[in-house]
Amino acid sequence: MTREDTTGTAGTAPALWPTVDELWSRLEATSRHPGPEGVLLRILKLSEEVGEVAEAVLGATGQNPRKGITHTWDDVQSELCDVAITALVALRTLTPDALGVFERHLTRLRERPLEPPV
Repeated sequence: MTREDTTGTAGTAPALWPTVDELWSRLEATSRHPGPEGVLLRILKLSEEVGEVAEAVLGATGQNPRKGITHTWDDVQSELCDVAITALVALRTLTPDALGVFERHLTRLRERPLEPPV
């Protein structure tokens, strides 16, 4: 993916990184915990979102016999999106170059072999 691929075009879904920047700006403007405490809380928000994924999976599979089926796989998809967005906003909180950090990391992952070394 190139930087041009992240900007979006008319009539398509919102561009990812400009949207992450917008969400970050809105959160920063309303934050009750600026500075290092706010950064930590934003990162901890990821744990909450991952817990919601787990809850949705358990609910979609009916693993709690007392509750039965409480969620759908669409709910799981939505919760996974929340995790991804929360992670990207947390990354943006740590650095204004979130896009560059993410792209460099993605490149390293793409170049990493899938097989264990022999």
